[in-house]
Amino acid sequence: MPYKTILVHLNGHSRNAQTLRLACELAGRFDSHLAAVYALDRPLFAAVMDPGAAAALTFQVELDAQMQAKSREMVSAAEQQSGLIIEWRATSGNAANNLIVNARHADLLLMTQEDFTPMLGLDPSLAAGVVVSAGRPVLLVPYAGEFNSCGASVLIAWNGTRESARAVTDALPLLKKAREINVVSFNPKSDSTWGEIPGADIGLWLTRHGVRVNVRQQKSDEVDVGNQILSLASDLGSDLIVMGAYGHSRTFEFVLGGVTRTLLESMTVPV
Repeated sequence: MPYKTILVHLNGHSRNAQTLRLACELAGRFDSHLAAVYALDRPLFAAVMDPGAAAALTFQVELDAQMQAKSREMVSAAEQQSGLIIEWRATSGNAANNLIVNARHADLLLMTQEDFTPMLGLDPSLAAGVVVSAGRPVLLVPYAGEFNSCGASVLIAWNGTRESARAVTDALPLLKKAREINVVSFNPKSDSTWGEIPGADIGLWLTRHGVRVNVRQQKSDEVDVGNQILSLASDLGSDLIVMGAYGHSRTFEFVLGGVTRTLLESMTVPV
């Protein structure tokens, strides 16, 4: 299924402009409807218990207005540069829930990688919560570097899981337009999850969809899988990594798998 509705998350961060440019490029590539979704969390303060809460809340509301205005300016500039008409959606309240609801009625959501710099109103677990719960593919764009396009050279990190299979299926529109695709199984094990030849089965499935791939394995007892993926992506000149994300909620926070956390924190190309 092609990407007919693409969303891009904005929260006023300066790096959103890079993500928005990539969203415009993808919308043009796939002839998609593009919508910008502004979502920024407002922390809740107990004004009765904390005398300073009212002032802090006022500051947060003012910051929210500034960030929303900055996001609108980004959208206007992107429309002028790309010639696209971008739908504007402003949300309030829980940012993760708003993004999840919007994403479930779209084909692809772009988000900017969080730089984990403490900033009032920015939730460091936002991307993790949306990736794990949205039920739609999320394309995360690194906060460092320039990425005006992606998907020419793709690295698929394959491990035979449900999450991995879903990620590859959701990436099909991009894969069909790619110049080079490498399906790589990292530290494969001898069990039924991987198949007789790790990566071969999904490679054959992709071939039947008209996608030509290279299938390979990589093993290292000294380097964790997350950093193996990033290192190989650099060696191959990949401009996109496709992989499944694993995590679950526990006591109001998301507990991520080690590989997922490494990529969320240290990605060097869009994922």
